[in-house]
Amino acid sequence: MSSGLNRLGSHALFSTPVESAPPSEHAEEIRDALDRTVNWMFDRQADDGYWCGELEGDTILESEYILLLAFLGRGQSEVALKAAEYIRRQQLPCGGWAMYPGGPLEISGSVKAYWALKITGHDPQADYMVRAREAIRAAGGAEKVNSFTRYYFALLGIIAYRQCPAVPPEVILLPKWAPFNIYEMSSWSRTILIPLSLLWAYQPAASLPESQQIRELFLTSPEQLPVTMPPSDQLDALKRPSRINWHAVFAAVDRGWKAMEGMHVKPLRRRAIAKASRWMLDRFGQSDGLGAIFPPIIWSIVALKCLGYADDAPEVQAAHRELEKLTIHEEETARLEPCRSPVWDTCISVIALREACVPADDPRIRRAVDWLLSKEVRSKGDWSVKMPDVEPGGWYFEFNNEFYPDIDDTIMVTMALARCLPGDLYSTWQAQFVPTTKVGTPDGFSTIVCGKTARGARACSDLERMRPMIAAMTRAVKWIEGMQCRDGGWAAFDRDNDRELLTRVPFADHNAMIDPPTADITARVLEMYGRLGFSLESPHLARALEFVWSEQEKDFAWYGRWGVNYLYGTWQCLVGLHEIGVPESDSRIRAAADWLKAKQQANGGWGETARSYDEPHLRGEGPTTASQTAWALMGLMAAGEVESDAIRRGVRYLLNAQEEDGGWNEPEFTGTGFPRVFYLRYHLYRIYFPLMALGRYARLTGILTEGQIARAIA
Repeated sequence: MSSGLNRLGSHALFSTPVESAPPSEHAEEIRDALDRTVNWMFDRQADDGYWCGELEGDTILESEYILLLAFLGRGQSEVALKAAEYIRRQQLPCGGWAMYPGGPLEISGSVKAYWALKITGHDPQADYMVRAREAIRAAGGAEKVNSFTRYYFALLGIIAYRQCPAVPPEVILLPKWAPFNIYEMSSWSRTILIPLSLLWAYQPAASLPESQQIRELFLTSPEQLPVTMPPSDQLDALKRPSRINWHAVFAAVDRGWKAMEGMHVKPLRRRAIAKASRWMLDRFGQSDGLGAIFPPIIWSIVALKCLGYADDAPEVQAAHRELEKLTIHEEETARLEPCRSPVWDTCISVIALREACVPADDPRIRRAVDWLLSKEVRSKGDWSVKMPDVEPGGWYFEFNNEFYPDIDDTIMVTMALARCLPGDLYSTWQAQFVPTTKVGTPDGFSTIVCGKTARGARACSDLERMRPMIAAMTRAVKWIEGMQCRDGGWAAFDRDNDRELLTRVPFADHNAMIDPPTADITARVLEMYGRLGFSLESPHLARALEFVWSEQEKDFAWYGRWGVNYLYGTWQCLVGLHEIGVPESDSRIRAAADWLKAKQQANGGWGETARSYDEPHLRGEGPTTASQTAWALMGLMAAGEVESDAIRRGVRYLLNAQEEDGGWNEPEFTGTGFPRVFYLRYHLYRIYFPLMALGRYARLTGILTEGQIARAIA
């Protein structure tokens, strides 16, 4: 039977102490640290049962909001002025703005920040504005901005639309078998491209006063900006190199399309606009705005204005409300989140609390489980275009985003549910998903629920409570299996979304035009399957294992697509491989563990800068952080290093760094949106990942057993 069968339900991963591990000389200190962090978490739980920490990005969010408001004639509104003050406070000493703390000047973000400050009335002769202007010009000037920034230039009359990459609405008419149809693009690119295509079709432009122009940022002039985009230095190399210069090919297509439009050859334009408009409007429902993320919400407002919607139209007002929900007001500043993260934060919080032995029957855990169950996706979205026969089942990241459930959230919620089957000091239950070929089990597995309780009435009550949880987990397992890519891996939102040539179209300089499978998500899938009782005897999991091994790099680390960076990827892969039954003695596991130990810093912690995406020699190096230290510790524990000096030093680092209230300070960005382009600071990463790591260590070493935290916080 599967190696995962003893790590299920309320006795999840690493629940059984390692007998040879001696009791820690700091056992009471660890229990006290866990107690304080558990209380920190519960103090911040919403009444409905969820957690939602702030999700922080860089200043492009505030800048682009101000640019939208300027287009709408509200560039000096109160919220714009407060957002501008926030931008001003984030300026680097060199004069520009960065994508993450400690990062270098980023040209597009810096140009938009300077421009937003001018729009909101900041004196261009002020010292900070002079420094910004000089830094931008020294970095190559406004000529160096990306395609999204060019569209803002055109929207506000700085350049002509022909100087932007063409995004014609006719692209939505391409059939699904065509190599460049919209469903070959990543989901986030798709939700940006459709409203942007309406912008291209109508080409609206506001006229800003001279005081809000930015000619001084160009080394030449806006009029001299080329009509095609230069090659981007933020794009990853093609995995399958080609002798063809695809940038030149697509640039020629771009010029040709613009020439054709210049001759008014647009026979399908009306039909394309109608279909693009319908596509966009259909996806407003059951969502926190289009795609539930900031960029498409911004562009959808502009698109609605292009289509003739009035300012007081329900669709326009709803989109504005979503932006308001993303805005965090303080006394003098306002900042925006790129989206909200309640499902993600809640499922990880639940896992961390269960790791710290908070009982599954704690009422606060039960409220969290009920809230997660209420967010299950039960209707088809964009993902179903390629897999129309697969039953919906999964979760999204935000409060509402029905069209776009994702693999990572679905995995984490499923694992959280598996750890929260009814159980306390007197009753425990486990669920096992057993592969079978038995007639009458068309899904390929049977679900076995087993447990013990002192009273029969309690058993009936527990089983009734489990019913919706098991049903949701079953649907999720089936959905995830259907989402497996042809190479054995899993991506974030779609299956087989890996057409690399799309990354070379002029619009693709955000370095995330496609959504290919990644090692970190695939390993997390293996972790989930292992916990649920599956083994490598299942052919699709054997293929997934091969994919993960194929992604291991020459130094035995793994790249992290969704977290910074090699520390994230290596942690996730080691845990996934352990859970699916790969032995700790495997030479590749040992080498990955050695890599982690080699990256431990003198203070006992681990840290990695987001700069490692641009400069891979910096992998595993950077300021130490609580979240990345927790990842490294959990990776090493999965590799059988519980008794190692590296683990003890890492635990000591977390104990020393913990603040009195039970939290940790972490200004660094350790989340990844688009590698090399956009990074994130999840404000709860610094809390629930250290809690998870310390709880896991305490369970492994016998410091903590089920119910001890419950008694401490009762």
